[in-house]
Formats: sequence, structure tokens, C-alpha cells
Amino acid sequence: MIRLHQVSKTYRTDKVETLALKDIDLHIAKAEFVSIMGPSGCGKSTLLNLIGLLDVPGSGTIAVGGQPVASYQDKHVAQLRNSTFGFIFQSFHLINDLRVIDNVELPLLYRDLPAKRRTRMAREALEKVGLGARMDHYPNQLSGGQQQRVAIARAIVGQPQVLLADEPTGNLDSQMGREVMDILLQLHREGTTVVMVTHNEHDARLASRIVRVFDGQLVA
Repeated sequence: MIRLHQVSKTYRTDKVETLALKDIDLHIAKAEFVSIMGPSGCGKSTLLNLIGLLDVPGSGTIAVGGQPVASYQDKHVAQLRNSTFGFIFQSFHLINDLRVIDNVELPLLYRDLPAKRRTRMAREALEKVGLGARMDHYPNQLSGGQQQRVAIARAIVGQPQVLLADEPTGNLDSQMGREVMDILLQLHREGTTVVMVTHNEHDARLASRIVRVFDGQLVA
């Protein structure tokens, strides 16, 4: 499904050069649930961003569906990212001035879909995460766990093949965190590939495989 070969990433400023990742070889199979773990600053989020084509490797190759991503400059990459990946972030990244259903519908605006179909898909995604009755609410009217479920609905509304989650339970209490993990596990059972960055060992062990990162490299 996704393959990284000898991928490295270095961030440079005028005075500092930081090697974030070095010689990463990683294969994520279709319908797999992979947890990425490691200490803060080890390169976990950078790795997730590279997998989701949000960032560009300094060297090495990334292939999605068997096809190498040859150029990061054209609209093809944006289309591939929009059609293949759904993203969940620790801080939700919801727009407070938009209703819940409008937040969920946002990724569909980049597709050539009629407005009624976009609304129907957003409604179905919200019902899937148990928030069908909250569609007309605004994010600041919801609890943290509910906001993260809205973020999950937004991530899955376009029916992505791969769901990328960066610390999805990091800002939640244990009960809300369990609810979010239950949703991710259900999506995995339904065939979605899930890649999750987490510091939570318990959450990580719910995945089918744990990948550990230390000082920018994969470790056993």
C-alpha cells in the first residue's frame, strides 16, 4: 500500500541543520493498523507527514499503491493526497465559525461533487461516529471527545484508503480516548488502513504492529 525506501529528511535554518529521519525503510500493507511510537522529537510526526505526502523527503522514495511519487510540485500529488488519505490531528483543527456538518464537508469541496451529495456524505460520516444529532452545533458547543469525533468524521468523509492519526487521544481523558480508539478500531475492521502516532503504550498495543522510532531511525 505505502512503501518508503531509504527516506531521509533534514530541516535547515541559517544556523542549524537537524536530521529528522535517516534511511527509513517501511512498508505499510493494505488494511493494516500500524502504531508509530518513540520519544518526543524523535521524528514520529515527520514520518507521518511524509507518509501522507504533506512533506517532501530530502532523499529516498515514497510509493503509494505501488506507484512512486515522482514529483511534489504538481496538482496530482494534492489529488492523490485528497483521495487516498484522511488526517486526524491532536488539536482537532476545526473551524469554530462553521457548523459541525460544514467542518466535515470541507475536504469534499476539492472534489467535483454536487452540494447535496457532499451534505449527504457529511451527514453519513457524522452518523458513523455517533454525532448525527450534533450536525448543526458549532465546535465550541461540543466536548473535547466530541470534537475529535467530528475530526474523525471529516477525515473519513471522502472514504480514504488510509487514515493517518497524530496523537488522536493526546488531548482527551481516558474515557473519551477509549471512545476514539473504538472508532479507529472499527474503521480498521471495515478495511481502512490506519497509521497512528502515539505516546500511549496501551493505545499502541491495540494496533496490529508497532513501529518504534529513535533519533530519526527505525529500531526493533
